[in-house]
Amino acid sequence: MAISGRACAWPRRLKQGPVRMITLEEVRRWIVFEDERILVVSKPGDAVCHPSKAGPWSSLVGAAREYTQLPVMHLVFRLDRETSGIVVLAKDAKMASRLQTAMQQRKVGKAYEAILTGELAGPVTVNQPLGDDTSSPVFVKSTVRDDGQASISHFAPLDRGGGFTLARVVTETGRKHQIRAHAQWLGHAIVGDKIYGPDARLYLDFIDHGWTEALAARLLLPRQALHCAEIDLRKAGLPYVFTAPLPEDLREFCAARGIKP
Repeated sequence: MAISGRACAWPRRLKQGPVRMITLEEVRRWIVFEDERILVVSKPGDAVCHPSKAGPWSSLVGAAREYTQLPVMHLVFRLDRETSGIVVLAKDAKMASRLQTAMQQRKVGKAYEAILTGELAGPVTVNQPLGDDTSSPVFVKSTVRDDGQASISHFAPLDRGGGFTLARVVTETGRKHQIRAHAQWLGHAIVGDKIYGPDARLYLDFIDHGWTEALAARLLLPRQALHCAEIDLRKAGLPYVFTAPLPEDLREFCAARGIKP
């Protein structure tokens, strides 16, 4: 399937093999906070947020609905499948609307940790508009372009070593793949990024053949080294700051290169 001369990679996802299913025990283990109105979890880097045709346990939203036994769970802050970290779900429509409005008004603070290729010398702000990358073989890819949407990301190195940087990234806007596209524009792509790393065609290879030794040699990690470490809702009128430590796979990558998480 092609659209405007580019491959639309999403339908080819069916070739990846078994769907990752979530268990009730995992949902309970991932919970960071829960009350009568919200559920906050720390998602691993291999779980899909949005519902799929494979049933409720194939997505975070579906699994959360089964866990709470509520008819609807509202996904307020989503993450890409390969991005780990804090995800907030609302248990009722009024809370979902409140949080979504706060996010649109930039009253929700978000901070990520990312392992970047290369050693970032110091803090840098990327204020570059993002839009569709019409030249990419992967249809969903974003890129810096003059007619794109305003996008701002602040990168600050936490530690460096072995040709890599562990960075804290704070976003002012929430565009599609914003941190990944801005990291690529900086010349410090995120480790393991199949789309914004050394070659976007690696993502198509992964769709067709799964994780291989050839991909491992070029990407180093089987998923993008991006983690949502903090969600701050205080400006949204809620007394919460939710945090999640860097997961074990990313900690091991850092430790092997003398980087302190």
